[in-house]
Amino acid sequence: MSKQYLTTHTVDDAHITDIFSIAVTPTQILSASGASSIKVHSTTSPDIPLAQTISGAHKLGCHHIVTSRNGRVAASAGFGGEVKVWSISESSEWIEQGKIVDGNKAGEIWAIALSENGQFLASTSYDGRINIWDLAGGRNKIREYETKGSFGMCIDMSRDGKFTASGHENGGVYIFNNDTGRMLYSLPGLVKPVRTVSFSPAGTRLAAAGDARVIALYDVQHGEQVANLTGHSAWIFSADWSDTGEYLLSGSFDGKVKVWSIDRRLCVATHTETDKTLWCVKWLPKTGKSESFATAGANRSISFYREATGG
Repeated sequence: MSKQYLTTHTVDDAHITDIFSIAVTPTQILSASGASSIKVHSTTSPDIPLAQTISGAHKLGCHHIVTSRNGRVAASAGFGGEVKVWSISESSEWIEQGKIVDGNKAGEIWAIALSENGQFLASTSYDGRINIWDLAGGRNKIREYETKGSFGMCIDMSRDGKFTASGHENGGVYIFNNDTGRMLYSLPGLVKPVRTVSFSPAGTRLAAAGDARVIALYDVQHGEQVANLTGHSAWIFSADWSDTGEYLLSGSFDGKVKVWSIDRRLCVATHTETDKTLWCVKWLPKTGKSESFATAGANRSISFYREATGG
């Protein structure tokens, strides 16, 4: 059974350059690009109005932006090597809380992820180090994991904060136990650069994908590969689990976004809004009965989709 998604809105030319990253809260979508501003759009209104422009957030542009699940904390990583931490005020404006300082050279911090409550930030580096920072405790580094020295291209943290996963240029995928501070698994399987890793909501599965054009699913408890999702014909840049863990969203270099059924290990929907790269795809927090997601990338626009059935 395939699923049908309708395009509900597109914010054309949301940025003046490629949009590299989007992040969501229960009421907003934050977007970052090769330009210096971070844009905040409201998702509570059907026309997705601009709610805030954070001008000059990153002088050389921003390659990753992430939010905590409760929507109170955000973090953004810039091409100059700087990472900024943001919090939302009583008046729903994002305010800079401070910076993470780690040499602050370009590539010193690349991909980032936030824990569910926004207390911990995980980051990768150009030489394969994985760091965990305590944002509540003075933004200090509390964990440093070593891998085989290959560029850490992507990172995710499980919702319970127990695990961190990273994907690397050499095809390496690692899972770390944040409680013990040790590497749990080095996962086999992808060989080519891994550009996205994503934990399922329950933290039992990890999806990893990239230049191999395959989405590998791993069992987090045993470190075993349990499935390959095949169907993309271009590099995969982004993957995101739906809130129930039933579906996985993925976006690729050729502008295709796909929805996968995890139970059936099948692609149940494919959309091509653009033939330009989709750098980032994200499910929106569920409001009615139907699921919605957003995509962004090289066409400088943010597109919104909603499941055709349901309320």
